[in-house]
Formats: sequence, structure tokens, C-alpha cells
Amino acid sequence: MAFVSFVGRVLFVSVFVLSAWQEFNDFGTDGGPAAKSLKPKFHVFSNHLSTQTGVKVPEVEIKHLVAAAIALKGLGSLLFIFGSSFGAYLLLLHQAIVTPILYDFYNYDVEKKEFTQLFPKFTQNLALFGALLFYIGMKNSIPRRQLRKKAPKAKTT
Repeated sequence: MAFVSFVGRVLFVSVFVLSAWQEFNDFGTDGGPAAKSLKPKFHVFSNHLSTQTGVKVPEVEIKHLVAAAIALKGLGSLLFIFGSSFGAYLLLLHQAIVTPILYDFYNYDVEKKEFTQLFPKFTQNLALFGALLFYIGMKNSIPRRQLRKKAPKAKTT
């Protein structure tokens, strides 16, 4: 059963590993295509956040955000493969930050083409988020083996 669980974890994180690998290869000096597609969405998100909450989002370079996303996906995936809850938390953090920014279906009307393209991707990432929560919940609900001290054997003379 441990092998099946390992294979399941490998297949699950393949989504994260492959996207991190592609973003890493395309990174270049400016952050690559990921930075180009993230920049307008991040500005819309930060402007929306500022107007709704009054909190100003600090200026950051988009390529640093892409590098952080690559690091979260890469390290989180590696730790998750070996059964670490910390890896699941890193992937959960990535999903929680990136999903509402990249898949901003809520900025479009239901009849728009962008809505029909973004909403299924948003729900897929929501499913990945739920699977990570399920993994963390199951990992924490299974009691860990307790080390039992063996009773010393009585000496016979």
C-alpha cells in the first residue's frame, strides 16, 4: 500500500513539477511568458485589493513573484512526494495565492469568452486545493506509531 501511495503522490505533483519546470526553462532575464501574463492580472488584483480594503500592495517585480512560485512548486512537490505535510502546506500556499490572481473569472460577465475560459481552470485549481486539504487532514488524523518500550527480560540464573 505504501508504494501505491507513493505513486499517487508522484502523479498528483506532476502538475506542479511540470509547470515549474516549464516556467524555469522559460524564465530568462525578465521572468519569461509567465511574468508577461501575470503582470496585468497582478496589477488588476492589487488595484482591486487596494480599493476594497484600503491596504496598498507593495511594489514588487513580477519576475520575483514568478521565481517564488517556481520555488514553492518545486520544493513543495519534492517534499510532498516523500510524504511531508510541509510540502503539502507549501503547495497549498501556492494555490491560495496564485489561483484567485491568475484565474480571475470574477472580473468578467458570464457571457464573455474569458469567463468560460477562466472558470474551469479556477475550479480545477480549487479541486487541487481541496485534495491538498484532504491529504493534510488524513495525514493528521492517522495516529503515528508510538514507540513502545520493551519490558526488560527477567534474568534467569
